[in-house]
Amino acid sequence: MHDREAFRDPALANKLFAAIEATTARIACRRSTPITIMEVCGGHTHTIFRYGLETRLPAMIEFAHGPGCPVCVLPRGRIEEAMTIARQPGVIFTTFGDAMRVPGEHGSLIQVRAQGADVRMVYSPLDALCLAQENPSKKVIFFAIGFETTVPSTALTLLRAQALGIRNFFLLCHHITIIPTLKALLEQSDFCVDGFIAPGHVSMVIGTQPYAFIAEQFFRPVVIAGFEPLDILSSLLMILQQMEQGKPLLKINILVWFQRKVTQRRLPL
Repeated sequence: MHDREAFRDPALANKLFAAIEATTARIACRRSTPITIMEVCGGHTHTIFRYGLETRLPAMIEFAHGPGCPVCVLPRGRIEEAMTIARQPGVIFTTFGDAMRVPGEHGSLIQVRAQGADVRMVYSPLDALCLAQENPSKKVIFFAIGFETTVPSTALTLLRAQALGIRNFFLLCHHITIIPTLKALLEQSDFCVDGFIAPGHVSMVIGTQPYAFIAEQFFRPVVIAGFEPLDILSSLLMILQQMEQGKPLLKINILVWFQRKVTQRRLPL
């Protein structure tokens, strides 16, 4: 079995489903309202839907799909700014595909392209840098968006542009960070989420301590996890166990996330 497939093992998943159901039943003896868990990253949401995890969970458990995609939480004013720049003569405006259709106040980048602006989809900032090399008479602008995981690639592209002496490459930099986004949600008086599954890849950049305020100030458990089905299920179980014990903590799902050989790890059952 390939290592990745081991993280999708149906037998281990069934054990986790059983443990989740048993823990949820014990919690249900003390409360009647749904248990709402927010998976912060869109990668987690993709896994939940792709593998139908929600369909196997107790009805009492609900997922609140979190801010996930940084494109989805961009203020409309930033889209308007991008469209204004893209309309300028002599500009090649580049962006990731998921930003093309995001609406501003007066349309989207794909509509600006339909009106004649040179707006191009790229897969990385390096693609935009290549366009700058190929079009020295144009100003090539990259719409730099994303959470902490995309910031390093933007920074490395700038360093490469400097090393190559490319003078017609520019950034419209609107990177955002996950912690202020979560704080803004938690500070809402009507925000009803019982626990968080935090993204492992962001934590490789920022570490784990920035999430501690979720447990310390807002008394919700948070587990940092990877993106395979067993990552999510075991993280959900860890959150439920913390809820049952009444001890909200920051935890890293080390049992699944860091072990290289799946056969050597112990699941939290």
